[in-house]
Amino acid sequence: MRLKADLTLFAVAAIWGTAFISQSIAAQYQLAYLFNGVSFILASVILFPFIPRKGKIRSAQWLWMTLAGIILFIATALQQVGIFTTKVANAGFLTSLYTVFTPFILWVLFHEKPHWLDVVAVTGASLGAYLLSTAGSFQIQPGDTLELIGAVFWGLHFVVLGKFASRFEPVSFAAGQFLAGGLLNLFMGLAFEHTSMLAPLPVLGAILYRAVFSIGIGYTLQVWGQRHTPPTDAALILSLEAVFAALAAWLILKQILLPIQVLGCLIIFAAVALSQFKGQTLETSPQG
Repeated sequence: MRLKADLTLFAVAAIWGTAFISQSIAAQYQLAYLFNGVSFILASVILFPFIPRKGKIRSAQWLWMTLAGIILFIATALQQVGIFTTKVANAGFLTSLYTVFTPFILWVLFHEKPHWLDVVAVTGASLGAYLLSTAGSFQIQPGDTLELIGAVFWGLHFVVLGKFASRFEPVSFAAGQFLAGGLLNLFMGLAFEHTSMLAPLPVLGAILYRAVFSIGIGYTLQVWGQRHTPPTDAALILSLEAVFAALAAWLILKQILLPIQVLGCLIIFAAVALSQFKGQTLETSPQG
């Protein structure tokens, strides 16, 4: 089951990587909250027919999926608004630092000290993301602070899903967190943005793609995958999102991948492989 969950998260990384293009389109129109809000609410509506009808949702599930939705709202809002005043490369690298924050959030909140292989793998993934996203040249931009704070909330989201979402039915949990995050984004959008900004066809296409693939499929599979994969390992696997984003830009947008960026891809793959080796080592080690 662990292998199946890891492969599922690998597929999620691929989906999220290609979906970064849709977020870039919305950023070109200076659209954040309405883009996030409509996308998440649409994804929740799409999932609704697939929610099992047997049994009612417990109060504990309402609590944790609402909390997950609030964290998701903060993370996505910071990420999208930050893109307005930073480079996409900076946003990609700084967001990927959730791999660093996840094990330390676990340490602070649950007293789970990171395994030394986790520290090595996380360091490697961060280095790889830096080389891949910035080609070794990082220039500080105004929106970088928002992206960095957002990475903390992405890490917190991994921890919440890993620790609590596994207790509940995954489709209803996913739909619930989408609805909570979507409504909060929508309220902010109605307060600070104009609904006419949703009219351009590229924006509508970006919303549809993100709602169906990135959120509807991607985040739902994440909820299921993290039922069987520890938060730190899940964060490392999903750091491959940066690799798939670069490949999508190369294939679709015809952007050039420099040798140093290819090296970054290889380092991220090596870090993920190391996390898998750690998992197998712990499973086969004798228990005292």
